[in-house]
Amino acid sequence: MPSGTPVTTGKQDSQADETKKTAGSPGGEVRPSSPASGHGGPKGDEGDFSRLLEETIEKRKIEIGEVVEGKVIAVGTDSVTVDIGYKSEGEIRLEEFRQPDGTYNVKVGDTVRVYFEDAEDEEGIIVLSKEKADQLKIWDDISEAYNKDSVVEGRIVQRVKGGLAVDIGVQAFLPGSQVDLRPVKNLDDLIGKTFQFKILKFNKKRGNIVLSRRALLEKERVEMRQETLKHLEEGALMEGIVKNITDYGAFIDLGGVDGLLHITDMSWGRISHPTEILSIGDRVKVKVLKYDRERERVSLGLKQTTPDPWTRAQENYPIGKKVQGKVVSLTDYGAFVELEKGIEGLIHISEMSWVKKVRHPSHILSVGDIVETMVLNLDLENKRISLGLKQTEPNPWSLLKEKYHKGSRIKGVVRNITDFGIFIGTEEGIDGLVHISDISWTQKVKHPSELYKKGDEIEAVVLNIDEENNKFSLGIKQLENDPWDAIPGKYKVGDHVSGKVTNVTDFGIFLEIEEGIEGLIHISEISDEKVENIRAFAKPDDLLEAEIIHIDPRDRKIGLSIRALKHSQDKAAMDAFISQKSEEKPAVEEDWKQELRDFSKTLNLANSKNESNT
Repeated sequence: MPSGTPVTTGKQDSQADETKKTAGSPGGEVRPSSPASGHGGPKGDEGDFSRLLEETIEKRKIEIGEVVEGKVIAVGTDSVTVDIGYKSEGEIRLEEFRQPDGTYNVKVGDTVRVYFEDAEDEEGIIVLSKEKADQLKIWDDISEAYNKDSVVEGRIVQRVKGGLAVDIGVQAFLPGSQVDLRPVKNLDDLIGKTFQFKILKFNKKRGNIVLSRRALLEKERVEMRQETLKHLEEGALMEGIVKNITDYGAFIDLGGVDGLLHITDMSWGRISHPTEILSIGDRVKVKVLKYDRERERVSLGLKQTTPDPWTRAQENYPIGKKVQGKVVSLTDYGAFVELEKGIEGLIHISEMSWVKKVRHPSHILSVGDIVETMVLNLDLENKRISLGLKQTEPNPWSLLKEKYHKGSRIKGVVRNITDFGIFIGTEEGIDGLVHISDISWTQKVKHPSELYKKGDEIEAVVLNIDEENNKFSLGIKQLENDPWDAIPGKYKVGDHVSGKVTNVTDFGIFLEIEEGIEGLIHISEISDEKVENIRAFAKPDDLLEAEIIHIDPRDRKIGLSIRALKHSQDKAAMDAFISQKSEEKPAVEEDWKQELRDFSKTLNLANSKNESNT
């Protein structure tokens, strides 16, 4: 049935029998009620019933598309039956009565506003809608608010192109330029919040509604400004809201009038940026320092609302006094401790522990910790206080120096291994360093991990305790006598020694002449002839003989020579030959000289053969 087609109701006069169509009965069967007084027709008289129905129809008409009131006469599992005074009842989906919390706010006897969608369907039930009736009412309310220039309340639900979507019963559009007095950096922060708005545009036919929050704020700001100017004067204490923050300060809204709170007037203590103590939206109490009425400029102060605490700092924080404070900030170089409002002291990272190497203050302290410290220095001119954390406890380095003297022995566990040595832990919590050069007198240690691992318990000798620089030096090789101390008395230049080749390099051969003692046969000391391939002459684990040609106990060096050994051996052989001949019967002088030349030639041939092998 087209919209606007008039349909009649089934309500009768108060004198007629009230008839009601059974809900859900097929074919629209009508059950007449008991006859009313004044109509004496017999019960079930169809002629009287039709006449009464027609009379009622003439009294009231309902059009499709109209919003009417009805009474709930039944609540089913899926639908609600409503009587709007028509010749048959209508049904509405139960879901249309669902509340946000999941409950259904409907019961028999309730009066509800419904939208008349269509006349009887195939089952003789009229089509009604509560949702559409609600929507039409909302649009009517919005239209009334627009015409009267009144405000509406809505909740921002999502971000859309160019602005925000607002739920005011129906969805409306809030342009980004109409959100606030100043541009909002992140519109997403407003999602889910409820505000009041002014309707700028309204078109019910197109379903178009444009809102503005800025218009209300501007109106409110004008009213607040007039009130603020009545009380604004230098020296006045006023409350305001942080409106904007820059590197040099913050702008405070005093109520329609903005004032500048410079960074130097924020705190009696030093701050590097206003955000350390202020955030946008904070409500603060400030003092008017200067007010230029002509230029409408207001200078504000925050620290001026309280006495300067530094005037009592020398009295309250003498050097050496132990004081308590709260950790308010951590940096790479230390921790700032608030001793009282406006006075902060710095615990430098080097003043946090006697024994631990603190890489970052967060390994020792956390923001919010209450700590006891000692005043190390007070600089009133620059308003700085240096604090110490470790000074509140005995210095373990002093205890260590008292307990262990140079040369004493100590046992500990390997805590760490590095390229340059091993760290051994002590009972005092101090780690001593055994440098790689102090591990062995004779063994060439490339890396300490070749000999030790974490957790090993070892013994060492105290070499030095530097309390000022916090250094504890230990040695392992010092547990035994230095074998090099005996070398000068055990060996001398010209001695012949034998040993095992430990290494062959381009410049020579290292020969171990006893455990841990090595000598070097330089390539020039191998032969009188030039050696082209030293690795063909010898290899590791070969046994060689050589003559000592140099001893340097200080630098722990022994020079060896195969060439010198051969010369010595040749000389000894020659001396032996001459000695032998001198003991024999003298021969003819010429024969003796010839024998000597022949022996010398034999030695030269033997040496040449050996050298050719190199």
